[in-house]
Amino acid sequence: TTARPTRTLRWGDKAGTPSACSRMATTRQLSVVVPAYDEALNIRPLTERLFAATRAAKLETELIVADDESSGSEATREVVEALVKEGYSVRLHARRRSEGRGLSSAVLLGFQQAHYEAVLCMDADLQHEPEAVPAIAAPILAGSADFTVGSRNVGGGGLGFEWSLVRRVISAGATSLAWPLSGSSDPMSGFFCLRKATLARGADAGVNTMGFKIGLELMVRCRCSAVVDVPITFQERVAGESKLSMKQNVEYVRQLASLYAFKFGLPTLAAVGLLLLAIALFVLRWLVHALL
Repeated sequence: TTARPTRTLRWGDKAGTPSACSRMATTRQLSVVVPAYDEALNIRPLTERLFAATRAAKLETELIVADDESSGSEATREVVEALVKEGYSVRLHARRRSEGRGLSSAVLLGFQQAHYEAVLCMDADLQHEPEAVPAIAAPILAGSADFTVGSRNVGGGGLGFEWSLVRRVISAGATSLAWPLSGSSDPMSGFFCLRKATLARGADAGVNTMGFKIGLELMVRCRCSAVVDVPITFQERVAGESKLSMKQNVEYVRQLASLYAFKFGLPTLAAVGLLLLAIALFVLRWLVHALL
């Protein structure tokens, strides 16, 4: 199956030919989904900052915390219950280990349970600033984009802390490998927004619920043709520990191979071979520059 070419636009640019989403009237309702795993310490500050930002932007907002069972799940439940009593529109879906797990499936589950048409995903660890939510949602709510991405790599975006050389190299390499699939400057970003109508386009495309980069997965499988990069500052984790592991790096490569096969019609084996070759060349190039 060959997907339509994806164009990356800046918020405020003309989106081109109207799609189904761009013909919809502007709305001011937004469902925010936060996948969580042992993130109890971050839920309160995230909620308070999110609703302060969306109220200032006059957005009617709900927050869904999609929590996979962990040692911190009980604490997460207590925090959410307290927030509800304080008047916040926040819901918790606590998923037991036997019911499934994983970031991508948690996000999709949250989207299914969302009350509103426009759905936004962000991390629970506060590396995604809640204050950026209205800007990322704006093109979707205005009907001028299929998909928006909170990007570190456009003008006005960046990092709010110092990344090690190794992390910068890994991030640059992974981004380069994904760029042909989406055209977004930050295709691995987990800070994104779309409509349920757009999400439905991927229903028969075999969305991989085990993939780690669900935003990239949806951009490709849902055939998003108008992708808007919105600048964000990616911050350092406030509390808890990173969930990134070597296993997830391997899963990312497998996910890329599947997406290349889907978009460009390549046999999966050939796609895997090309990806491995690209990775090897990238590492070799970096080593040469590092040693010279």
